[in-house]
Amino acid sequence: MATCPALLGIEQSLSGKAWHWRGGDASGADGTAGLGHDLVTHLLLSRGVERHDVPRHRTPSLRDFMPDPSLFKDMDRAAERIADAVIAREQVAVFGDYDVDGATSAALLIRLLRMLGHNASHYIPDRLTEGYGPTEAALLGLGRAGSTLIVTVDCGVTAFAPLAAAHEAGIDVVVVDHHKCTADLPLAYAVVNPNRVDEDETGTAHGHLAAVGVAFLLAVAIVRVLRQRGHFAGGSEPDLLSLLDLVALGTVADVAAIRGLNRAFVAQGLKVMRRRANPGIAALIDASRLSRAPTCSDCGFALGPRINAGGRVGDAALGVRLLTTSDPEEARMIAARLDLLNEERRAIEQSVQDAAEEQAAGQTDRAVLVVSGPEWHQGVIGIVAGRLKEKYGKPAIVIAQDVATGQAKGSGRSITGVDLGAAIIGARDSGLLVAGGGHAMAAGLTVENGRVAEFASWIEAHLAASVARAGTGSALLLDLALAPRGLTAELVEELEAAGPFGVGWPGPRVVVGPVHLVRADVVGNGHVRLIAGGADGASVKAVGFRMAETLLGQTLLHGARGRRLWLAGRARTDDWGATPRAELHLDDAAFAD
Repeated sequence: MATCPALLGIEQSLSGKAWHWRGGDASGADGTAGLGHDLVTHLLLSRGVERHDVPRHRTPSLRDFMPDPSLFKDMDRAAERIADAVIAREQVAVFGDYDVDGATSAALLIRLLRMLGHNASHYIPDRLTEGYGPTEAALLGLGRAGSTLIVTVDCGVTAFAPLAAAHEAGIDVVVVDHHKCTADLPLAYAVVNPNRVDEDETGTAHGHLAAVGVAFLLAVAIVRVLRQRGHFAGGSEPDLLSLLDLVALGTVADVAAIRGLNRAFVAQGLKVMRRRANPGIAALIDASRLSRAPTCSDCGFALGPRINAGGRVGDAALGVRLLTTSDPEEARMIAARLDLLNEERRAIEQSVQDAAEEQAAGQTDRAVLVVSGPEWHQGVIGIVAGRLKEKYGKPAIVIAQDVATGQAKGSGRSITGVDLGAAIIGARDSGLLVAGGGHAMAAGLTVENGRVAEFASWIEAHLAASVARAGTGSALLLDLALAPRGLTAELVEELEAAGPFGVGWPGPRVVVGPVHLVRADVVGNGHVRLIAGGADGASVKAVGFRMAETLLGQTLLHGARGRRLWLAGRARTDDWGATPRAELHLDDAAFAD
């Protein structure tokens, strides 16, 4: 990137970044991208799609991206065992995690079994009293209640002792997970995980799948086994595509990379979601006060947080109950409760956020932020870690210490290029942590209160070089430059045609200008609102979320009047009013004079 000329000559923006074209495209004489082809093709090529593969990526479908589920180790063994349970009418329990990925994974398998005429119970552990993953008490309790088969989803790959106890008790456990694991696997009937160390290259190529994506592949394998056994003779097979709304929601909310198969899952899943066939998702959309069809962004910022709220500050099983109910009235009541819990979560989160921010302000020289506090609510530390990561541009770990037990729970969020999950597993294997695991972008841990400082030093030493490499040549990548009049609702629609966007498939970023500020003020919870005018006579509305206290926000509020500016960000549609209008969600700005 350093060898490419800076876009518009901007070597250092107001946030300290150089600006470059994504994919290294040269700019035209007028400062706009010399596309040479249509805008959607340009966006796909700049995200690494080979020219011959553009048609497949323009309309991502399962037909084009779906692998044979049998390529994954233990997939056929897991499918055969679950098919046996369906045919023999065994009692089955689905054990899920308390986040959105866990809830959607559990709901998907429960709904599948229901389609097959077989009911399954669910078990979601309490985040505060039981912690992450299956415990011996929970598994043995399910066995005593009659379950001869337990399927763990989004957890289980590191639950060695609990699964050994279940095996000893004669309970078969199928693990469906996606978290990083060691070469040693738990004693289970089957372990399906594309991130298994012994998985071959075709399997690990799908290591970015969320657990709900792995669960969908298992569902396909189960139906295939039953078909081969003649189970559907004279009857219809279940409509697996109807479950894709769950896959889309869980994939986006778990911040899985939206590339390859995940793009197809999300693109097709959003279509299913718009049909509102699942009463729980329909009620969730209404509780989120969405007056239009949900988008990828809505899954991450409106629908997902409400399901998560149950596991964070309420009843962890509410999400699964919502997503599996067939009663619209029950769905409405659960969604309303989750909405109230989400408001409660926000208040708790703000308290922890303020305390964490105070500590983080004194760690600006560190590569990895590690903050901790006594009795911080464990249900919000992951959200706070994400906020710190976004603000400081470096991995952040937030640790809640429990004075009564002497142990602390931590949650971390990472930046692209820094594998936090692998580092946490390394700290666990070194004996520094009581427990820990995760994936590249997010991880969790348990540590003794007295060893938090030691852990902070260890993680700093082990990740400093990776963080430095990730930050080398940090640049803001842009896809399109235009004058203010070019920022239209029609342009937003055209940009969205290259979606869905998310981690690993970044949304288009445009630069608008030159403009001069007509108005700059603070609205809401520290958001900067701008009205800017251009030489073409058009005006632009821009919003910088949570930007008021940043250097960029302060410069725009107090130091940019009378100056010409370039504004960079995401083009979005403002639905307020009778006529949709485009606005800019601000990422950066630079002086144009």
